[in-house]
Amino acid sequence: MEKTVYDVAILGSGIAGSLLGAILARHGAKVLLLDAASHPRFAIGESTIPYTLLYLRVLAERYDVPEIKALATFTQTRKAMGERFGVKRHFGFLLHHEGRPQNPRETNEFNTPKNLLNEAAHYFRQDTDAYLFHVAIKYGCKARQNFRVEEVDFDDSGVTVSGGDAQYRARYVVDASGFRSPLAEKFGLRETPCRLKHHSRSIWNHMLDITPTDDLWRHGPENRPPFPWYEGTVHHMFERGWAWVIAFDNNKWSTNPLCSVGMTVDPRTYPKPDHLTPEEDFYALAAPYPDIVRQFEGGKPVREWVSTGRLQYSSSRCAGDRWFLLSHAAGFIDPLFSRGLSNTAESVHSLASRLLDAVKDDDFSAERFEFVERLQQRLFDYNDSLVNAAFISWREYDLWTAVFRFWAWGANAGCYQIQRALSRFAKDGNDRHFRELEQAPHLGHYWGFNDGFAKAYDSMVEQVDAVEAGRLAPLEAADDLYDQMRLADFWPKHFGFAERDVRFISPGPKTFFKMARWAKTEADPELGGLMIETGKAAIRSRVLKGRKLF
Repeated sequence: MEKTVYDVAILGSGIAGSLLGAILARHGAKVLLLDAASHPRFAIGESTIPYTLLYLRVLAERYDVPEIKALATFTQTRKAMGERFGVKRHFGFLLHHEGRPQNPRETNEFNTPKNLLNEAAHYFRQDTDAYLFHVAIKYGCKARQNFRVEEVDFDDSGVTVSGGDAQYRARYVVDASGFRSPLAEKFGLRETPCRLKHHSRSIWNHMLDITPTDDLWRHGPENRPPFPWYEGTVHHMFERGWAWVIAFDNNKWSTNPLCSVGMTVDPRTYPKPDHLTPEEDFYALAAPYPDIVRQFEGGKPVREWVSTGRLQYSSSRCAGDRWFLLSHAAGFIDPLFSRGLSNTAESVHSLASRLLDAVKDDDFSAERFEFVERLQQRLFDYNDSLVNAAFISWREYDLWTAVFRFWAWGANAGCYQIQRALSRFAKDGNDRHFRELEQAPHLGHYWGFNDGFAKAYDSMVEQVDAVEAGRLAPLEAADDLYDQMRLADFWPKHFGFAERDVRFISPGPKTFFKMARWAKTEADPELGGLMIETGKAAIRSRVLKGRKLF
């Protein structure tokens, strides 16, 4: 056994493990990173959203690890890791129906000017993960790659992690390894049956020669979105399933010819066929939808296809004495709204401060990490309810657009909360602004500080569930949800978040001025103040840096 006693052993050196390791080591903790594989390596989870990017900035600022900021904008990611990343200017959604061409009136796009929030990227994960792993090593983490954990033993003074040819000793262990979590297996933590409502399975690959989505049609200007489809994350949706197109070759700087593609479907509707290869299964699922077929026609896979059973899993506990299950070691939902990375960053934010205190106090009891356990479980539960609602809603475009707006506005309002904390921290350096993010009464929501939104969200979930059960017609549910948006003082007007006929939420200067006037005169006072404060801070920051707002 190695003689060094580490403060924390982290199982898994992907984004979650390396982020946490870099932060802990930066503040003097002795950290060991153990991984069954090595970097660089293939991984998916490539789409980012402003909420994720802002939490990465929080990690960089609060814990003084400036290298993390390189992942918080497309430009900085390119500069730090090379020209191998896709740009993400929007979330794009196109609804398809069996045997019919895609109706351009049944599309949605949501984007925000990059200079008001962070410019997003499509991560080429083999590069981002290796970069963060090297940052962790730079700050002092010790690493052992290609080390398969065989046993984790606990006693009153610490933890012993054993593998084929070595044993390591630590005071605490964080399992960030993913689905095959050694701790979940040791303690029997997987819930059987899984508590999550949503069901999906998935098939994916990286491909060459994918046709840019915009080249599939020659629509008139009224049906073309503000930004080309291929310059964002494309979601081809159909009843109980969707396909993704996440391009790395969609900008003038990229030297990466690849595109990430995948199909995620409800296995209760589309059982996994034993007689088909994963590739054959992928194309069989696409076959009823002529324009999805055209999207992938001629694409050339560059590696073996990956096919899964049901993606969803959950754990009865995330924390115990001297251990914690982090991120995908604890549970997983679905990649639909790119929430996996944001959940990871938010959980690392709360776990890191408590672990640093525990290292100082030599108190690694489960109670110390109760909040992080509760946060993570609520993040899983809310994401589950949202994705499940989306899958149900795809039977009717109007219902989908209502669910889409609950996601879009909730995520956007949550960004205001994080941006305000960052702006205030920049003024006084007091990390209480970040600790206050943990005080949301509706933990797990993107926007957990507003009672009205939380109540409306619960109503949305209940109505969509009623649609699935046959107790409510989809259009009736959509009508009621839009009435709630129209009447609510916590739901912005003039932006597209409440306007049913707005397919493309892409604000310009006039839109922002109208919404600013609404925020001052009609909005819920707390929300209005939040929007005005963060808006002024963003404008001031961009003006000082000589950047345009639009």
